[in-house]
Amino acid sequence: MAATPRKNKTARRILAAGAGLVTVGALVAAMPSAGAAGDRSGGGHGHGHDKGQGRLVDVQLLSFNDLHGNLEPPTGSSGRLTHLNEDGTTRTIEGVGGVEYLATHLRQARQGHPYSITAAAGDMIGASPLVSGLFHDEPTIEALNRLDLDVTSVGNHEFDEGARELARMQNGGCHPTEGCFEKGKRFQGADFPYLAANVTNEKSGKPLLDPYFVWERNGVRIGFIGVTLEGTADIVSAEGIKGLKFGDEVETINKYAKVLERKGVKSIVALLHEGGLPASGAYNYDCDSPGPGNGISGPIVDIAKNVSPQVDALVTGHTHQAYACTIPDPAGKPRTVTSAASFGRLYTDTTLTYDRRTKDIVRTAVASANHVVSRDVKPARDMTRLIDRWKTLAAPIANRPVGHIAADIENPIDAYEKPLGDLIADAQLEGMAPADKGGAQLALMNPGGIRAPLSHKASGAEGDGVVTYGEAYTVQPFTNMMTAVDLTGAQLVTALQQQVSGPNQAAPKILQVSKGFTYTLDMTKTGADRVVVSSVRLNGEPIDPAKTYRVAMNEFLSGGGDGFTVLKEHKNKLVGASDLDMFTAYLTAHSSASAPLPVPAADRITVIK
Repeated sequence: MAATPRKNKTARRILAAGAGLVTVGALVAAMPSAGAAGDRSGGGHGHGHDKGQGRLVDVQLLSFNDLHGNLEPPTGSSGRLTHLNEDGTTRTIEGVGGVEYLATHLRQARQGHPYSITAAAGDMIGASPLVSGLFHDEPTIEALNRLDLDVTSVGNHEFDEGARELARMQNGGCHPTEGCFEKGKRFQGADFPYLAANVTNEKSGKPLLDPYFVWERNGVRIGFIGVTLEGTADIVSAEGIKGLKFGDEVETINKYAKVLERKGVKSIVALLHEGGLPASGAYNYDCDSPGPGNGISGPIVDIAKNVSPQVDALVTGHTHQAYACTIPDPAGKPRTVTSAASFGRLYTDTTLTYDRRTKDIVRTAVASANHVVSRDVKPARDMTRLIDRWKTLAAPIANRPVGHIAADIENPIDAYEKPLGDLIADAQLEGMAPADKGGAQLALMNPGGIRAPLSHKASGAEGDGVVTYGEAYTVQPFTNMMTAVDLTGAQLVTALQQQVSGPNQAAPKILQVSKGFTYTLDMTKTGADRVVVSSVRLNGEPIDPAKTYRVAMNEFLSGGGDGFTVLKEHKNKLVGASDLDMFTAYLTAHSSASAPLPVPAADRITVIK
C-alpha cells in the first residue's frame, strides 16, 4: 500500500527558554500560540472506507516508542525479541525491526480501519545509527512523515542536541552550521506535532511545545497529551536545556485533561516518555497475570495509578520494554498501559471503542496487543529508497574499516556487566592514561551510552568480522568528550553505591568499568548496601577512601548524569578526545584481520543474586 500524501503542515510554536535559546525564539516569533496550535484538529489518514456511523465506533490506535533513528534493520541483540511459549518456555525471534518493515506492517494494519491513528511516545530521534545521526536525524523525521505518524510526545533524547535543534526538527530548515545536506533540498521538518506539556519556560511557565493535540474524523474526537519524564534534566546535557523546567508528569497530564474536557474532548490518551519493567522480558508476556513476582514495576505504576480517570489509555516508553498491561486508575477502574520495546521491533495495536453519545471511550472494550515487526513482509519501497539515498551520502564515512572482532560483542540489556561495556571502558582508559592525556588509572562508562552491539556478521560488503566506522558510531553515537578527573576513594565508592540507590534503586544503572577495577555487587541486599565496600579494588589493591585517583569518564558522567551526583564533585578536570574517537582508535590499535579482537570475559563485577 502506497504512503498517503503528506499532510499540510501547521506551524507549531516553540518558545525561547531564556538567553541561551534566543535562536529558538527568533525562529518562531511569528508562529501561533501553543494553545492555538494544540487545539487544531487532525484530519486522520482515513485508510479504507468510512464505516462506524452508529453509536459505537472502533478507533484503531497504532503506537510505538524509542525508535532512536533505527531506519535500517537493527543487528545482534538489538534486532531480537523473546517470545513466551504457552508451556512457559521462551524462544528467541531473530531479525526483527527496520523502518521498511515497520511501514509495511503499519500500512497493512490500517487496512479496513477508517478510524486509525498512529502515535508515538518519544525518543524517535537521538542516539541514532550513523545513517540518521550523521545528518542530525533529518532522515528519521522524513521517514516518520512517510509513516503517517499523527502525533508523538518528546522523549529525553529529543533534547540531545538541545531545544534549538528540537525546534528545527519540528519546523524545518537546514542545519545552522552544516547547512543543507542535499543540494537544492531544504529540510521540511515534521508533519506531525511533537507534544511537550511538562517542558516549560522557567520564567514564563509557558510550554515549550504544544501540550496537546486533538484528532478528529467524522465527529469522533480523541485528545492526546504528551509529556516526557520529569527527570530528563538529569540525563541530557545541561547546556541544551538551559532555561527549561521539566514538570511532574501526573500533575501535567491531569491539568491538560481538564483543559480538554472543558473543550468538549472527553476521549483522552496520554503519550508519556516514562515506563515500567515487566516481570518477563518476553514481548507477549501477560503482565496482568496474578501471583508473586508477576506484573509490572517501575515509575509507570505510580504514575498510572494517579493520572486522572479522564484519561482512557497511556502509551509509554523510555525503558525499552514491551508490555500491554492493565493498571487501575485512581477510581479503581482498569486502564490500559502499553509500550512497544524499542528500535521499531514492535508496534502496539489498541482498539478504543468510542461512544458517540457520551463522546468518551468505553473502557471495558479497550484491547491492546503488541505485534512483531517481522521481516517476512515486503519492505516498503519508499522507505528503501529513502534509506538508500541517505546511505549513499553517508557511505564515504560509514564504510571505512576501523577494526576486526572474532565474534559478536554483545550489549545485553539485562546484564549488569556487558562485554561491550568492558571493551569501551578499556578504550577510554587507554585513551586517557598517558600523563599528557590525563593520567587516568581507571575508566567508568554509563550503560545508557552504549546503544548497540558489535555484530560479527557483515552489514554490507566489508566482510564478516570487520567493524566499520558506521557500526562503531551506532554503538557510541553521542560523541561525548572524554574527561580525566580527580576523585577520592570515598567518592568512587559512593559512585558505585549510587548505581543501586536513590533514583537508581528501582532500575539500577551499573557503570561499566575498565580492566583492573573489580568489586562485588550483592543484589540480595537493598540500596547502597548492595555494594560490598571491602571488595572494591584497583589492580588488586583495596581502594583507599582518603587517596586521590584519576578517573576517565565522559562529560555526561562528570556532569553528574544518570543520578551520579557525586561525580560532579571531581577536581582537576582535563578534557580529551571524543569517546567515539577513542573507541575507534582502540579497535584499530588492537585488532587486525589475522588477529581479531576477542570477546571480553565480563568478569570484573561479581554479582550475588
